[in-house]
Amino acid sequence: METKRVEQVTIISLRKLSLGAAESPPKEAKTFTVEDAVETIGFGRFHIALFLIMGSTGIVEAMEIMLIAIVSPVIRCEWYLENWQVALVTTMVFFGYMVASILFGLLADRYGRWKILLISFLWGTYFSLLTSFSPSYAWFVFLRMMVGCGVSGHAQGIVIKTEFLPTKYRGYMLPLSQVFWLIGSLLIIGLGSVVIPTIGWRWLIRIASIPGIILILAFKFIPESARFNVSTGNTQAALATLQHIAKVNRSVMPEGRLVEPILEKRGRFADLLDAKYLRTTLQIWVIWLGISFAYYGIILASAELLERDLACGSRPASGTSGTSEGSPSSCRCRVFTPSDYQIMIFSTIGEIALNPLNILGINFLGRRLSLSITLGGTALFLLLLNICTSRAGLIGFLFMLRALAAANFSTIYIYTAEVYPTAIRSLGMGTSGSLCRIGAMVAPFISQVLLDTSLLGALCLFASVCVVCAISAFTLPIETKGRALQQMK
Repeated sequence: METKRVEQVTIISLRKLSLGAAESPPKEAKTFTVEDAVETIGFGRFHIALFLIMGSTGIVEAMEIMLIAIVSPVIRCEWYLENWQVALVTTMVFFGYMVASILFGLLADRYGRWKILLISFLWGTYFSLLTSFSPSYAWFVFLRMMVGCGVSGHAQGIVIKTEFLPTKYRGYMLPLSQVFWLIGSLLIIGLGSVVIPTIGWRWLIRIASIPGIILILAFKFIPESARFNVSTGNTQAALATLQHIAKVNRSVMPEGRLVEPILEKRGRFADLLDAKYLRTTLQIWVIWLGISFAYYGIILASAELLERDLACGSRPASGTSGTSEGSPSSCRCRVFTPSDYQIMIFSTIGEIALNPLNILGINFLGRRLSLSITLGGTALFLLLLNICTSRAGLIGFLFMLRALAAANFSTIYIYTAEVYPTAIRSLGMGTSGSLCRIGAMVAPFISQVLLDTSLLGALCLFASVCVVCAISAFTLPIETKGRALQQMK
């Protein structure tokens, strides 16, 4: 009897053990990705600092690019330049931008966004200061081309902002960065109106270099992208960055261990043309090229319309004031007057006029539809410039054109940064920026040469390109509204 009792107890004990094991399987360790961490931490004080510092790269870029439009009338007089020589200055700036943009994008995907951004600012600021000592036209062109190389790396500021912002804030914060471009544009125009008539264009370039120097010192407050670090296997650095952001934002990190796949192949051109992204890439390149062609064409055409008084087909009489009898007749030596600077400031303010509507558009209509609408509007107002109107009407058209052109750029920047995965995001931005500079290189010859011969032909060409871009934007295969940033292809 005792033996039977022992056996029964043993059987019952084994059953209890087996049931307990079935009810409580071993728990797996929790994990999270950078995307999870970014969304959990949310928006806070770190992102405000990020917005102010990385956004300020737009101030420096705007000042360096717009400086050419301000200085062109002065160097035309100083060195007795022909129309094509004035146009060549802008073209060579964008040639440098085009060449270096691909290289910086490639290096940023391999070695880090932050490092490339810092190098590009050091490069651009150094050569900008050297430009102010140019002894001749040839040196001026060469040194401004080198400045263009440096400015091309500023796009990494957009990439860093995009990779740190939570999904629902990208559609609002990135378009607001247009404010910094506006500040830079207004600042260089305002400085030009004061500095050029008093101490000359060389001092204008030196003063314009100061914001870049200040910003270099501020970069130390922004870390390397956590998405880039995990893609290279540097998980500890990415985790430290995310923990720092959570601490600054007074937020919390997700529970568990940070896990991301290591991307051994990063920054490859072949991935941009992979079957998944081939159509998107090609259409994005067309849009970037066209938007840049129209944007810089509008800026330069505005200056030419004011400088030469081309409204209603009128032309300044030959032998305009400021040219000697021995100077070439094609050289129009007329510097901007205070009223011209005022008009430029007013039209530049237009760049922010449609920003609230553009923000609503990209967040509710989507990136593709919003971009196609603003591109269509740009084409319409370019055609309206052909109408003979008063100076006030001309200013109104230029105001709307600057607003629409700025909205185009804002939206395509956001879309390009969102559509590509981390492994090729900087390269995608770099190649797009490079292609867009081809449009910027051609624009001066349309705005400063063809426009003088045929106002109708020049404006219709700009409008036609905008229509093609609007169709391309509408038919983009991927919509990125509300879409998480992709880590892998």
